[in-house]
Amino acid sequence: MTRNRRFHPAWTVAVVAFVALVGAAGFRATPSVLLHPLHAEFRWPLATISAAVSVNLLLYGLTAPFAAALMDRFGIRRVVAGALALVALGSGLTVFMTASWQLVACWGVLVGLGTGSMALAFVATVTGRWFVRRRGLVTGVLTAGGAAGQLVFLPLLAVLVRDHGWRAAALVVAGAALAVVPLVWWLLREHPADLGLPAYGAAEVVVPEPAAGGAAARALGALAAAARTRPFWLLAGGFAICGATTNGLVGTHFVPAAHDHGMPQTTAAGLLALVGLFDIAGAVASGWLTDRVDSRLLLGAYYTLRGASLLVLPGLFAATAEPSMLVFVVFYGLDWVATVPPTVALCREYFGASGAVVFGWVFAAHQFGAAVAATGAGLVRDSLGDYALAWYVAGALSIAGAGLSLLLRRGRGYSTTDTSFQKATRSRTMSASGFGSG
Repeated sequence: MTRNRRFHPAWTVAVVAFVALVGAAGFRATPSVLLHPLHAEFRWPLATISAAVSVNLLLYGLTAPFAAALMDRFGIRRVVAGALALVALGSGLTVFMTASWQLVACWGVLVGLGTGSMALAFVATVTGRWFVRRRGLVTGVLTAGGAAGQLVFLPLLAVLVRDHGWRAAALVVAGAALAVVPLVWWLLREHPADLGLPAYGAAEVVVPEPAAGGAAARALGALAAAARTRPFWLLAGGFAICGATTNGLVGTHFVPAAHDHGMPQTTAAGLLALVGLFDIAGAVASGWLTDRVDSRLLLGAYYTLRGASLLVLPGLFAATAEPSMLVFVVFYGLDWVATVPPTVALCREYFGASGAVVFGWVFAAHQFGAAVAATGAGLVRDSLGDYALAWYVAGALSIAGAGLSLLLRRGRGYSTTDTSFQKATRSRTMSASGFGSG
């Protein structure tokens, strides 16, 4: 009877997750259009404002593995609803700030914790629970939720900043995050077994085991076990480079860099939104490919192509959007988050049932790289007067990321069929909780 169902509830969960990711993504579009307005009003150096973005990016990453563990213990719905409320609170409070430390507290801490709980570990958790077939494709689609959020919000925010000031933009982001909370609470389900169904594409109903130990202990136990493996460090190193060359550099500094060359901020924001449009297509296509092609080869190709595009970018900036810049936007946009589906798939391959939590730690490395790049690029701009050096370094790092990905190998003793990793994770979780022998 189950197999004859025309519509599996997994698709409802995927749609709600997509909408939640779009709602939380409003802030991801905010820093690039607010850097210059904040600098103009408060006279804070760009490096200071970029430091607030760096704190956000760090917490965005460091929160992810703990959020994944909290979802296992307390449920996806509670964690996601709370995360959206934090994003709204942090963005809304910025309208009252008068000092740079308040920017760090609101942008960095509150929004960082909220968006971190809605990060890609959330995607890995949803797809891991609800899908067996089409898992790579759905991972790509949900990953594109962030890009869709950027696409929806960035031009709107740029116009709001121009016509009504940056405070209006901050309040719109807060309202968008709050608007999604009722939908999440009403429709986001926890496990297919709660409905008496198997996951989409599975043959049997699997009742999940209760999470062992506290969320923090489980997250730290997974990290301790994963850190003993070579694949973890190769994946984390590659994803750190991914973060540095996307969120940290392009996502934060593309609009100010284009503005430095005489391009209006609204035009530059439109180009970055166009990156988001092609990002959606690239993420979905990458998810489809991940179901069919070796993820290691995909990552090697993605990082190489990204590096090539960043190396030519400094010569493309101009006062108007020239055809060569539009070619970059299409090419780079297709590659922006294409790395996510194969990275999630490799975490599942190497780390099995703990794959979502381990991916949270890999994503933390992504955000560490993003934070370093966000601050570093701001310092380069303040010191040298332009961003050229930052683009060249990012291009070289991307090519290095391709090398790390191609060093990953199959069948090295960490696959899901080998229970040694799972046993090590449980042992470290119990030790961290105080129940193990140590």
